[in-house]
Amino acid sequence: MALNIYLSGEIHTDWRQQIIAACAAMDVQFSSPVTDHDASDDCGVEILGREEKKFWHDHKGAKINAIRTRKAIADADIVVVRFGDKYKQWNAAFDAGYAAALGKSLIVMHTAEHQHALKEVDAAALAVVETGDQIVAILRYVLEGKLGR
Repeated sequence: MALNIYLSGEIHTDWRQQIIAACAAMDVQFSSPVTDHDASDDCGVEILGREEKKFWHDHKGAKINAIRTRKAIADADIVVVRFGDKYKQWNAAFDAGYAAALGKSLIVMHTAEHQHALKEVDAAALAVVETGDQIVAILRYVLEGKLGR
């Protein structure tokens, strides 16, 4: 069995690369949003033209990014959403809700301090983890039916 995993959420650390590297021997493919912050913010105005108002600048970018995000989530077997400590990731919460609405298997990753704020997101998830190692262990178990002991 092969798995298609979408890695959503926080873009300020290398958590994605750590998970991808740890899963190198597994039959998995990964996708993610554009993690180049400037490209993600400015894609709309770079492609469709400048805007005077920041609202329309952001609106254009959000819509173009949504083309990629919707496709990747629709194609995913499992959606992993990481909430980081430094910024509020509203887009990550939206991705989690979208994945849940599509009936996707959802894994949510965040620290214990965010448990209350993310209780509704956590309730939609099939697993809530604090580390990338836990995600890797879940993927290994799903693929091989074995625990890493």
